[in-house]
Amino acid sequence: MNDAPPVPTTLDSVLGGRVTLHQPAVGYRVAIDPILLAAACPAEPGERVVDLGCGVGTAALCLARRVDGVHCTGIDLLPELAELANCNAKENGLAGRVSFIAGDILDRSLPIYGTRADHVIVNPPYLKRGAATPSENPIKALANIEGDADLAAWVAAAAKATRPGGTITFIHRADRLPELLALLGSRCGGIAILPLHPKAGAAAHRAIVTGRLDQRLPAILLPGLIVHEADGSFSPTLQCILRDAPRCR
Repeated sequence: MNDAPPVPTTLDSVLGGRVTLHQPAVGYRVAIDPILLAAACPAEPGERVVDLGCGVGTAALCLARRVDGVHCTGIDLLPELAELANCNAKENGLAGRVSFIAGDILDRSLPIYGTRADHVIVNPPYLKRGAATPSENPIKALANIEGDADLAAWVAAAAKATRPGGTITFIHRADRLPELLALLGSRCGGIAILPLHPKAGAAAHRAIVTGRLDQRLPAILLPGLIVHEADGSFSPTLQCILRDAPRCR
């Protein structure tokens, strides 16, 4: 593989500099969502994780940096992002445990469906097709708005890639939570919902949802996580997650 990034990029870092990322200079840029998604995954050393819609590999790389010995495979529809993600894995010294492929989650011949993982993490497009005008930048458009794969397809893909008893973790908008819970609830038990509040006293705008495939366990609503202080800075808890990558429980 050519080590040069496939598209014009910037070099940035997350986790207090512990993970460096080449990402497209124009279009979709890494936000905190994949970092929080990685923090929510209950992976242990030696386990296998699949990252659906991996982008430049942020979630998988953050998880691999937090959990020594975990093995991650990411998939993205765009070959240029999968190539960037592999560049990032190599640059971070994680290529032996983390790899990425280009592919469509609707393609059931993908290797992730043949060897089911212990955990699957998903940061899908948040908006339904037709809910907003797509960006002229194709990378940003595909990251934000559902294409041929709607939310039901993302949940089905996650279930197909997970072993029985394994976990599926989504991060999504709060206004899509009823749909997500209905889809996951038909396949998973022990569903844990972590609301993400933009600031204290504000309604949650995101939620992280984790369930165990083919299990019959009660659901739990966790105490919400405050993202920002009144002055706009990240809350102490968020600062800790973004800097040190502890498990988000």
